[in-house]
Amino acid sequence: MRIDVMMIPQPLGQIGDLACRTQAAGFSGVLFTETGRTAYLNAAVASQAAPGLELSTGIALAFPRSPFVTAAAAWELQEATGGKFRLGLGTQVRRHIVRRYGMAFHRPGPRLRDYVLAVKACFAAFRTGTLDHHGEFYDLDFITPQWSPGPIDAPDPKVDIAAVNPWMLRMAGEVADGVHIHPIGEPGYLTRQVLPNIAEGAAKARRSPSDIAVIVPAMTIVGDTDEERENERELVRGSLAFYGSTPNYAFIWDEAGFEGTTARIREKQKAGDFTGMAAQITDEHIAAFATESTWDALADALTKKFAGIATRLVLYNAIGDRERFERYGEVARRMQR
Repeated sequence: MRIDVMMIPQPLGQIGDLACRTQAAGFSGVLFTETGRTAYLNAAVASQAAPGLELSTGIALAFPRSPFVTAAAAWELQEATGGKFRLGLGTQVRRHIVRRYGMAFHRPGPRLRDYVLAVKACFAAFRTGTLDHHGEFYDLDFITPQWSPGPIDAPDPKVDIAAVNPWMLRMAGEVADGVHIHPIGEPGYLTRQVLPNIAEGAAKARRSPSDIAVIVPAMTIVGDTDEERENERELVRGSLAFYGSTPNYAFIWDEAGFEGTTARIREKQKAGDFTGMAAQITDEHIAAFATESTWDALADALTKKFAGIATRLVLYNAIGDRERFERYGEVARRMQR
């Protein structure tokens, strides 16, 4: 199991130092999210500052970019990292894609499936000079040497997708190289939904489930006293409330024994009661969806919870002050021995 750190993209002048610190701390790599800043540019700077790091987008938005543009960016990053880059893609939600980016969101699951196949067709075209993808949403069949980055001395980048519901998980097993699990993906959900559906999709494509990486973010609450852990516990409570407001994720809470969690959070959200949203997340929720531990016990706690399930474990909230970051890095070192 490889241990990464989750990072919100930073101003480009800051990311080089942070990448070097991440490598020195003991993490395998960095997973860059994409919010107000692009994941790709941060990954490019990190690749030059800390060449040994494994880098991934987790996730970059697919639909605002053409498959060819995405493939070309991933190709350059794969070359820059010497084969240590993973392309993580996701759909986001309709409001963002339509109203923020001005792009289509019709049938996002099948569209993302076609997108992944189109990206992989572009990778093949960069090596062979022939582009030939004809899908339901994307038709690509023109490339010349002038408009191709050409072959690189590294394998094609792995293409991972964010998936939550069973259909998307099966689709990932069929056409992707890995799955980015949602931050509320507690172990019960992983065993009930993620692993069986990935296996079903893989079987459809005559692939082994072991070929598909399972990339799991882990929320942690760490400290040697309850007082130390209290602040982090409340931050995690707020994060869970934020994610819990999304209707598409309601089944995860329900299956874990917390029926109606999303409905209660949304009721508070509609009233503008953000404190009330967080109050819907009980200590029992936190115990199920996060890992609380002392520093000495954290490596064992995470290993017990995710070994045999996660291919890559991503520490969700390791970024902070330098001392805590380095302590998280030591946890990563212990888990990777």
